[in-house]
This record gives sequence, C-alpha cells and structure tokens, in this order.
Amino acid sequence: MTTTTARTGRQRRHRPLLTLTAAMAVLALVTAAGLAVDDRTLLGANVWLKPFKFAVSFAVYGFTLAWILSVLPRRSRLAEWSSTVIVAVSVVEVAIITFQAARGHRSHYNDTTPFDSRLWSIMGASIMVLFVAHLVVAVVALRQRLPDRVAAYGIRLGLLLALLGFLAAIPMVMSTDTGIDGISGAHAVGVPDGGPGLPLTGWSTTGGDLRVGHFIGMHGLQALPLLAFLLTRTRLGTSQSTRLLLTAASAYAATVAIVTWQALRGQPLLAPDAATLAAAGAVVVATLIAGTLIVRSARVG
Repeated sequence: MTTTTARTGRQRRHRPLLTLTAAMAVLALVTAAGLAVDDRTLLGANVWLKPFKFAVSFAVYGFTLAWILSVLPRRSRLAEWSSTVIVAVSVVEVAIITFQAARGHRSHYNDTTPFDSRLWSIMGASIMVLFVAHLVVAVVALRQRLPDRVAAYGIRLGLLLALLGFLAAIPMVMSTDTGIDGISGAHAVGVPDGGPGLPLTGWSTTGGDLRVGHFIGMHGLQALPLLAFLLTRTRLGTSQSTRLLLTAASAYAATVAIVTWQALRGQPLLAPDAATLAAAGAVVVATLIAGTLIVRSARVG
C-alpha cells in the first residue's frame, strides 16, 4: 500500500464502525467478567455467554467493515450511510441480548410474554435491516475497481460469503413447533435448544445445529481477505491468485451449504453420516484438484 493510499484510508476511517468495534470490545470484557462472577445459567449455559459471543462477533465484524470502506478507491456515501445503519441496528441487537441476559431471559425466539415478544420482534427487524445494509456495502464493493485485483477479489468474495452466512440463519426462525411454550424458533434441529453442546460455541452434540453454517458463512468476511493477503505474499501471478480465491470461495460456500444441510437433518456436526462425508469429501477432492492445476499452470508459465 502506498503512502497516499494509506493516508486516504486514514482520512476515510468510518468512525461509527470503529466506535462500534471499541464498544463491543469493552462489552466483551464486561461480559467475560460476568462469566467469572455470575453462576446463573440459561439453557445449560452461563447467562453471559451469549452476549460475550455476540460482542466479540460484532467487534470483529465492525472492524472488518471499517477496513473495507477505508481501502475502497472512491468514497461512497451510500456505503458509509449503510454502514452507519449497520452500527445502529447492531447496537440494538446486542443491547437486547445483553438486557435479556441480565434478566435471565432468552433473547432469541422468546414469545413468552408480550414484552419478550416485542423485544424479539425488534431483534428480527434489526437483523433484516442489517442484511439489507450489508448487501448495499457488498454491491458498492462489487462496482468499484480496486487497483489490487487480488485484494478486490478477496473483499468482494468475503462480503458475498457473509451474505450467505446471513441466509444460513433463516431456518432458525422458520421452526414454529418447538414443543416449548412461548418459543417460536430454535438453533437446534431434532433436539431442544440447551442440550449438550461443544465448549464455548454451545453447538449441539446430540442433534443438528443451524448456528454452524451461519458462523462459518459470516466469517468468510475475514477468511477471504486474509487469504488474498497471503496470496499476495507468494510468487503466484495475479491470474493464478484470483483463480485460487475463486476456488477457495466456492469450497467455502459449499462447506456452508453442507453443514447447514447436515444440521437440517438433525445431525451433530461431529457425527456426520455417510452422505455428509461423501459431500464433504467431494468438495475437498475437487478443491485440491483445482488448486493443484492452478499452481502447476503458474509454474509452467
């Protein structure tokens, strides 16, 4: 990155996103302290675990978006405005999650009382607004020409994979028959929410869990730009690097689809059946073959 580009990036730092990042980092520390001193549990997990995870997630998300806006070659007021909307709805989302955790109540899918139902409705609307605002930022990034093609591919593909992560969460709110009064949605499939789960993530070890695909997809926003950065440090040319990025993004999207399909069949992440293993194996083999051919073409060239 040239000195001029770096200076332009500093001048176009999106302060609301950076403020969100800092606020979420502070909240992560506060909720981490809550994990240490408050032994209350909800659905088998400490009440402060969910706000802690969301605080970390939004801190990473906000920082990544702020960086993306800073490296776009042209300032986009539409993208900046959409990012400010993202900040607003993110604050609403995390505030409700934290408030409900402090009360010892569920935040997601909770229609137990009119007040809980209203909070859940606000959260649902906030996520829809966040999705649309993120889509706007993705479209702006797709339309602008970044001077570094490899970085451009990494940013664009990362933004698109995050959109896929949003879509992977849709089945969570489509389950209305959970068997629990006042609960209209679930993370788990085939078993109630709150059963045995993996450490920290809480992903079900006895049934399917739709959070897996959502998590993997959302973090494509960081994974693809990082891969692009690493590829620029190799001897591969621009053409080979971009083809490798497209191959990696395809494999990443296929992974999101496979783990979501696995979850929808009520299957734990760590207990895949033959069909899931076959699908995953096909993706791995196809990715390795494509990657090998791309690298060999670079050596021949």
